[in-house]
Amino acid sequence: MARPGAAGSALVVDRDAATRGDRRLIAHLAADEPAENAVLLTRHYIGHASETPYRCRSLTAQDARTVPFAEEEERQLAAAALLTDSEPIDESGNRYGLQRIQTSMSIPELRWRRSRADGSATVISVREAVASFERYEPICGLTLRMLARHADDPDVSTSVLRGELTRVRNSPIVLNKALREATLARIEQQHLSMSEIAIRCGRVKRDRKGNESGETSWLARRLGLLAEAGQAMPTPWVHSDVLALIARRGLGVSPREVELT
Repeated sequence: MARPGAAGSALVVDRDAATRGDRRLIAHLAADEPAENAVLLTRHYIGHASETPYRCRSLTAQDARTVPFAEEEERQLAAAALLTDSEPIDESGNRYGLQRIQTSMSIPELRWRRSRADGSATVISVREAVASFERYEPICGLTLRMLARHADDPDVSTSVLRGELTRVRNSPIVLNKALREATLARIEQQHLSMSEIAIRCGRVKRDRKGNESGETSWLARRLGLLAEAGQAMPTPWVHSDVLALIARRGLGVSPREVELT
C-alpha cells in the first residue's frame, strides 16, 4: 500500500494481509517522483521476498514526519546560496535569468529565459540552459535556490521548472565535456589515435580490402566533436552507458573520472 508522507512524499508500505499489522517500510518516495515508481519498487520487493528471508524495517511514526532526502537538499541549497551571479552569461554573451513567464495558466510560470545581445529572448528548459554552459552549475544551483524561495508562493507556478530540474539531475544522459577533455588529453599524452580508442570500444569498420579501422566518426559524435547527422552543432550530451564504455575500454579509466557533477 502507499500512504501520504511529509511534504507531498509517499510511503510504500508492506503489511500483514490478514491482520493489517506488522507494517514495514519498503520505500519513501519524494514528492517529485512519479507514482509508477511505487509499483516498480513493490514488484521488486515481492520478487526478493519470495526468494529470500527479505524483510524491511518496521514503519515508525517518525517516517510520516520525515521529508526524504532533506539532508541532501539542505546541502545543495547551502551550495546554491554561495552563487551570487543570478544572471550568468555564456561564452557567446547570452544572458540567462529565471523569470516569471505568462502562459495559458491563471498564474505565471517560473522559467529560464535566454536573452541575446540583439535584444531577442527565448524561454528555454533547464537542460538547454545547462547545455549552453556545458556544466551543471550555476544553472542547477540557481534553479534549486529559486524553487526553495517560491516553494509556498501561490502566485507563481514552479511545477514545470521543478520537473525539468529533476529530469536533468536523474537522467542517464549526461554532459560529455569531461569525457572529451580526457580523451583529447590521452591522445596527446599517450599518442593514441581516435581509431584505436574506437576499436577498443568495439566500434570497427572494414574497407573493401578487409582492412580494419575504428569508427572515428562514432567516437567524435559521442565526444561532441562532430555533429550528428542532420544537426548543425555537436551535442554536449552522451548516454552514461556510452560514457562508461569509452572511459573503461577506450581510455582505461573509471567513468567517475570523466563525469561532470
